Amino acid sequence: MIRGIAFDLFDTLVDQNHDRLAPVEVEGRRIGATTPALHRYAVDELGMEVPILAFADRLRSVDRKMRVETIDRGLELATHDRFAALAESLGCPDVAAAARGLTQVHMSVLREAVTIPDHHEAVLANLAVDHPLALCSNFSHAETARSILRRAGFDVHLDPVVISEEVGIRKPRREIFEAVSTALALAPGEILHVGDDLRADVGGAAALGMKTVWLTRRVRDPEAELAGYEGPRPDFALEDLMDLPVLIARLNRPR
Repeated sequence: MIRGIAFDLFDTLVDQNHDRLAPVEVEGRRIGATTPALHRYAVDELGMEVPILAFADRLRSVDRKMRVETIDRGLELATHDRFAALAESLGCPDVAAAARGLTQVHMSVLREAVTIPDHHEAVLANLAVDHPLALCSNFSHAETARSILRRAGFDVHLDPVVISEEVGIRKPRREIFEAVSTALALAPGEILHVGDDLRADVGGAAALGMKTVWLTRRVRDPEAELAGYEGPRPDFALEDLMDLPVLIARLNRPR
């Protein structure tokens, strides 16, 4: 019996336009999609006198060092902490203010790259009639994730909302799924987790004992993806979220 449903956010409930977040070419080099906007802010608002490629190199160096200490260990690297380290390395006199500003610039670009499928709110509203719905998302800035939920109208259907920046742990580590289970007051086996990432969503949730749905609508080649994945198999695979209510009804049908 499925008593609760947890959802990933990006490329599950909302779509990321990956073309708009692809690296850009500057002076013959490829740099991160948000780096030009971050550099403009550093020069215009923070008074930093640093060429864009030197700025990109400094950001890359900060990311490489901090990733080893956080993401590579399954911990979240908060966007504010990332940019605080960058601001400090650039010699900004007010590191906290610089980090806030850089975070706002970075997240504004990411928000603009998000689109919301028209039918997803109706699907959540349908499911929420009989099931508590939760969010379980890897994201480095919870405020932005919550603003996206409000914009989509999903926030009224999702409680609890578990975001890696706030719990400090990233999927697929079991602790973030345990946080969902505890907040829902349900055993893992009573929860169905829905996500697009085999390792983070399917593998992580299955390791705790949750049932899993692999959502493939945004997966370029599901067959190849599954063939190259060595973790737990998804219990179910759906091409679109609109098929989820039918699956839930079938799973909960009296036998």
